[in-house]
Formats: sequence, C-alpha cells, structure tokens
Amino acid sequence: MGWSEHVVVRDGVRLVCRDWGGPGQPVILLHGLAGHAGEWDALAGSLCSRYRVLAVDQRGHGASERHPQDVSRAAHVADVVAVADQLALRRPVLVGQSLGGHTAMLTAAAHPALVRALVLVEAGPGGPNPNAPEDIGRWLDSWPTPFPSREEAAAFLGGGPVGAGWAAGLEEREDGWWPRFDRDVMVRSLAENARRSFRHEWGQVACPTLVVLAQAGIIPAREADEMLRQRPATLSMSAPGTSHDLHLEQPEILHTALSDFLEGLS
Repeated sequence: MGWSEHVVVRDGVRLVCRDWGGPGQPVILLHGLAGHAGEWDALAGSLCSRYRVLAVDQRGHGASERHPQDVSRAAHVADVVAVADQLALRRPVLVGQSLGGHTAMLTAAAHPALVRALVLVEAGPGGPNPNAPEDIGRWLDSWPTPFPSREEAAAFLGGGPVGAGWAAGLEEREDGWWPRFDRDVMVRSLAENARRSFRHEWGQVACPTLVVLAQAGIIPAREADEMLRQRPATLSMSAPGTSHDLHLEQPEILHTALSDFLEGLS
C-alpha cells in the first residue's frame, strides 16, 4: 500500500502530510529536527494494514512551509491539532522521535481530550542546554552541500539505513542535492528547549504512554529515571543495538513495540 498527499493550512502555513490510509485507530507520526515525513515509511507501511497512519512534514521541513515566522513549541503543537482536526483524525495516537516526540508530548499535555495515547522515541522533557542551538548550527554547517549524489550524502550522514533515511529527505537541484530545510530555521526551532526543562508539561500528560529509548541514545539515564518517577504508569523499553535514529536503524523493533502498545489500548 502506498501513500497519498494531504495539505493542511494553518494561519497561512502549509503542512504536507503522507496519508497511508488504513482502518482503525489513527496514528500521527512526527519526525525530529531537520528530518522529514519519509523517515517513517518503513514503519507506516507495516502499520497501515491495521491502523490509519499519517506522517507529517513539520513546519520548516520537507515539503511543508520552508520559512515559517513562528517556530515556537506552541506553533508546532497547534499544527498537530490542526492536522487532526482538518483530516478528521479522532483521538489519534501521537508517535514522535526526538524533537517530534517533544512536540507530541506537549500536544498530549495541552490537549488531553484530543490524544488517545503517546509514544516517545528517543525523546523526553529535556533540560536547559544553552549550547544546543549553536551545536546544531555547527553540525549543519559541516554538511558539504550540495552533495554530488544521494549515495554520497548517505555515506556522509552515517551510512547504512540511517544515512539512507537522512539522504531521502534531500532535494535535487541543478548543482546537486540539498537539504529541504533552512539552517537558521532549525537553529531557531531549538530556542525554547535550550532555555528550560519541560518536566511540568510531562507531568500533565494523562494518556497511556510508551517511551522507547535507544541503547546508545541521547536521553541520559537520570532523565529517563526521573520521567518514570514522575509518571510511574509509563511503559518504557530500551532497544538493543540502536542509537538515536532507532526508527531508521531497527524499524521492526519499533513496529513490534508500537503494535503491542496499540493492541493494549483496545
């Protein structure tokens, strides 16, 4: 089964969604910073036989609005609400990786009647990290763009399924392959996360929640422990042999974990 494209417009900002169709419980997939909806293709393709699956190119990314003025956390949350409302996705499960997981968490906290359940993949409340925007900017500046080919981009971006997943988000122009995002938009998108923790919002999440962490991920053990102390009913698991982009490295592990979790909701 393939996907069709939907466009949702909120306050003049165009959001492009990959709709995989499918019966049953709606599931919205949210990628991380500098990512794209296509990162979820393997997972979406395996889930859509049982669930209504939709992946979003978030503002500033992919085929969606490239230069939004507002990249606040509140704007990202409002986008998720707009997607659910305009596409009639009743009480969706939100699944997000990295910054997309953070958006999913904030949406569940702010709109408890909207969200059926929450799945965080390598994501959490975080804490103040003033260096994060500069670090991300430096990393993006290191990309030798334009890449001469997708294959060379994939090699630079880590090789294997991770590199291929990142490279799939590039666009071809006359002079080579370029990211489908603006470097400064990515840096601005981290401004709020650099300033504070969102533990209060995490504590406000009331829906069933699954946290999937990588064995060699970016969530410190103390943060994961604190998440479970604050919300002890949270289900959690660690995916062996994986790093931050575990949804690209081992989509079958995530599919199994997510399928078991979704079955438990009914």
